[in-house]
Amino acid sequence: MNGSVTVLDKGAVRVHSYMSPADTFHTTTQLIETPARIIAIDAQLLPAYADEAVAYAKGLGKPIDRLIVTHAHPDHYNGASRFGVPVHALARVSEQIVARGDSHLPTGQVIPLAEFTPNVALVPGTEVIDGVTFVFEAVSGGEAADELLIKLPEQGVLIAQDLVYHDVHLYLGNNDITGWQQAVDALASESGYDTILAGHGAPTGPEVYEDIRRYLADARELLGDDGDAYKKAIVDKYPAHVGPFIIDIANRSLFPAAD
Repeated sequence: MNGSVTVLDKGAVRVHSYMSPADTFHTTTQLIETPARIIAIDAQLLPAYADEAVAYAKGLGKPIDRLIVTHAHPDHYNGASRFGVPVHALARVSEQIVARGDSHLPTGQVIPLAEFTPNVALVPGTEVIDGVTFVFEAVSGGEAADELLIKLPEQGVLIAQDLVYHDVHLYLGNNDITGWQQAVDALASESGYDTILAGHGAPTGPEVYEDIRRYLADARELLGDDGDAYKKAIVDKYPAHVGPFIIDIANRSLFPAAD
């Protein structure tokens, strides 16, 4: 396996966080194991890493019930077809995925839109799946225009995905630092959640919120009008963070004249 898996025992639920290698900035697929099934959350940038997550899930001996895609960034949906199950997403997220069209990988491979288009509209609210309470909330603004937040209140697990990165450089291409700061403040106000699942990086705890706040504040100060200068400054500020090339991807949106 090229990726790695962190397993957390939460009583009636076991959380398996499959994290891709650094070459795809530690993108994390969450596998929520309930007593009789597995709920998969997000699907990796490279199909090969999606295959690893699926193979691991099948090794648990329970069927994958569904795949939930939290937002419209290709590193979280490209591998959707590999799961072989219905793909759930917020209606707005589905619209954004369709609007992006086919996905073009750095390798030159093209993944057709039909392979990852969500086919089940997820409605915010509470759903009990296999005796486990899932709370689905829509969040607007921040790392992406729209994202899905998932809570398991009885297990104290908050599945933040790309509202939270853990020791990985942040993708700022949505150009909404203020929205992201507001989203993090809202998450930090939640009580009763000791386990935070990040969309990039390993599982963490509520202390991650202060880390994200600090990075966003530094990014706001350092951004300026030169993408190369910003990258150097933020990497120098956070030398232990992985995925500096995610800054290059974001800079194409932040500094289009530099292309």
